[in-house]
Amino acid sequence: MTPVASFCGRAVALFGLGGSGLSTARALMAGGARVAAWDDGVASRQRAGAQGVTLEDLTSADWSQFAALVLSPGVPLTHPVPHWTVRKAKAAGVEIIGDVELFCRERARLAPDAPFVAITGANGKSTTTALIAHILREAGHDVQLGGNIGTPILDLAPPARGRVHVIECSSFQIDLTPGLRPSVGVLLNVTPDHIDRHGTLANYAAVKERLVAGADHVVIGVDDDHCRAMLRRLLLAGKTVTPISQAHSDLLGCAHYAQQGLHRAIALGVGRRLVEPLASLVHAQALRGAHNGQNAAAAFSACEWLGVNHGAICAGLASFPGLPHRMEEIARFGAALFINDSKATNADAAEKALLSYDDVFWIIGGKAKDGGIESLRPLFPRVRKAYLIGAASDEFAATLGSAVAHEHCGMLEVAIERAAQDALACDARDPVVLLSPACASYDQFANFEMRGNAFRDLVRALVARLKKV
Repeated sequence: MTPVASFCGRAVALFGLGGSGLSTARALMAGGARVAAWDDGVASRQRAGAQGVTLEDLTSADWSQFAALVLSPGVPLTHPVPHWTVRKAKAAGVEIIGDVELFCRERARLAPDAPFVAITGANGKSTTTALIAHILREAGHDVQLGGNIGTPILDLAPPARGRVHVIECSSFQIDLTPGLRPSVGVLLNVTPDHIDRHGTLANYAAVKERLVAGADHVVIGVDDDHCRAMLRRLLLAGKTVTPISQAHSDLLGCAHYAQQGLHRAIALGVGRRLVEPLASLVHAQALRGAHNGQNAAAAFSACEWLGVNHGAICAGLASFPGLPHRMEEIARFGAALFINDSKATNADAAEKALLSYDDVFWIIGGKAKDGGIESLRPLFPRVRKAYLIGAASDEFAATLGSAVAHEHCGMLEVAIERAAQDALACDARDPVVLLSPACASYDQFANFEMRGNAFRDLVRALVARLKKV
């Protein structure tokens, strides 16, 4: 745990008592703050109270007593409308922050030079975060991994010289972290996502830019217009920047993916340049595809800046085991391969999986994101059939139209059964039953992890049953 002593002796309002909210409450209380915690859900309040968290109904509280409102990232800050606690805090002149901001203040107080890598992006941030942590650990560093991936940031050991914090940051978390100043800030890409929470794509991009604007060194993707514009602004501001790309790039200093490896263009004098090989990804089984080439380029660049030698970085890339729920191979039965890509919560993420396989029996649906799956139309020829689940079923059926055979399955378990039956009966050499929903999970599952876990359990049960036949 990282006790938060920066609010010692002061009253702090805390709203949202899920995993990160409870973590924050514990850290504030351990640091001596007087916490007044609340949640709209009765069960969440009861769970927090049972753990010793002081509850106070913030609907009727005296807000003038609070030094800050610590808001859980899942609670709306600006869109579609500010949460009622946000309105009360602003009316009382109370600052609104999140758990990552509390960590940043403790780092500034305890060990301002402690290495801190913050990673964000519309897609690829979890893989890149885990990959950076893996490389650093394999190289012998004391690494704390968390944030939007797995462990809440305040449940990690406190900042200290020689201890590296590798933290995934969502746009919701960045929005609540005005003091975000990492040693290395990584921004992979900006594509339409979470527009319902930020209002416009421009607002979403501006929030992402805050992470790199405050960093000592920046690693930034250059494959989309928003990030290229940010790169220009960062260079004008005098930032040290390493560009990265998932395709060949002549941009000087850009670490890019080409020919199953990482390369970088370096200057050899006026008008002359050399493409320097950095690492082969031929044996990095968990880093298939150009999108993972960009993730690897980001990890390479961040770890290089932190002083890890190239040999250790290459070894870490090769030994990286990959992430659950991201093109995770679950089982094979007969010729059919079952892939869990539940983390593909938008079309851009699902595109990466569709590009990686042919003859796909595609399980898709959930709570649709802005734009739906229209952008995936060029990849429809890879899909043998689609199996629609959740709230987006009608919308996606209309997009698929006559281009892709499809059926309404409603629930995940039905889709798995139908997809497996069709995959095993088809004439394809390597059919793939792919859960890559291109949707949020919120209509049927609490999060993408629960959706992926359900897929894993259902597939394994199905395969075990088929083996007995």
